[in-house]
Amino acid sequence: MAVLAKAEATGPWDHPALAKFREWDPVFVDQCLKMSNDPWTSSVLPRKDVELISLAVNAACTNLSPGGTRRHIRGALEAGATREEILMVLKIASLLSIHTCSLGAPILLEEARAAGVKLAPKGPAATPVCDKMKAAGQWNTAWDGFFEIDPAWTEAIIAASLPVYTSGVFTPKLAELLSIAVDASITHMYAPGTRRHIQSALKLGSTMEEIMEVLKICVAAGMQASNLGVPILAEELQLAQGRK
Repeated sequence: MAVLAKAEATGPWDHPALAKFREWDPVFVDQCLKMSNDPWTSSVLPRKDVELISLAVNAACTNLSPGGTRRHIRGALEAGATREEILMVLKIASLLSIHTCSLGAPILLEEARAAGVKLAPKGPAATPVCDKMKAAGQWNTAWDGFFEIDPAWTEAIIAASLPVYTSGVFTPKLAELLSIAVDASITHMYAPGTRRHIQSALKLGSTMEEIMEVLKICVAAGMQASNLGVPILAEELQLAQGRK
């Protein structure tokens, strides 16, 4: 079994899967290592930020990778992340599900109008958080549809989401980079959010190189397929050999 270099101890790989895969296909693995480990070795982003962004991609409700989530929680702690920072990433990973309504509510409104279906009358709902965001020019028009249908529920989820950007746990810039990661990840690929958060990150001073590094981290998460499949393949090959 190959001995792993120190640089290979970082990144998205599980060591046993990496060693076995290299035994079978060293050329492919070495090529992948140059790609997948780059965000951890390039120093474009601090190591802690790389681990937190990787955690967001792996823990996202659109991904839910147990192995990747544990690996990058461990990596974030080793890089100096606090419990509060990791919990905030998990909040981002959970609240990503709001995009179901960003997608579905406008379609529901269009189809209901086409079918002649109207909302049942409701009493007025208090929406101070939403009202404040609208007055400050911070409202996302992608939320208009579900606000129209259920303003009280919208108030609740927006109030839960707001601390990601206002609590001070993360800098505004890092909050935007984390948001880019979960929106652009291969398991989500939500173009409106990716664009909006890239625009915000650039306004906050992020460089193109930093944002590209976030996208590289999303690509590196593809190595989860090898972390999952290589050990299973090794086990099944052993079992098949034993049946002969």
